[in-house]
Amino acid sequence: MSVRRAFPPKVVAALREGKILGIRAGEGPHRVIGIWAVVVRDRLFVRSWDRTPGGWYQTLLEDPRGVIEVKGRQIPIRAVRTRSEALKKAVDLAYREKYDTPGAVRYVEGFRRSKARRDSTLELVPR
Repeated sequence: MSVRRAFPPKVVAALREGKILGIRAGEGPHRVIGIWAVVVRDRLFVRSWDRTPGGWYQTLLEDPRGVIEVKGRQIPIRAVRTRSEALKKAVDLAYREKYDTPGAVRYVEGFRRSKARRDSTLELVPR
């Protein structure tokens, strides 16, 4: 049985509070971009709006290593696909609670209603 590594409590708090997460996908020449991320059960989850070839999501599927930026610090991560329906529902709720502005509602609902977007849920774990 493998033990899943966890982010330190201060990092989890910063991830929970921050609206935009800096991420660089893969080990290649990608740049850091900003995406939405949520914390569920002290674990970090992200979803992709689209699956553009060469985009961050597709890159993490091909090479699950990357880096997140939290409070000016770069933390190496590994992406793990989320298959649990219970976790996906918890991620739905976390997005709804965190991104609750009128402009965000359309995207939050798109993340929840689209099977492809829900199936793109990844957990980012420290490596």
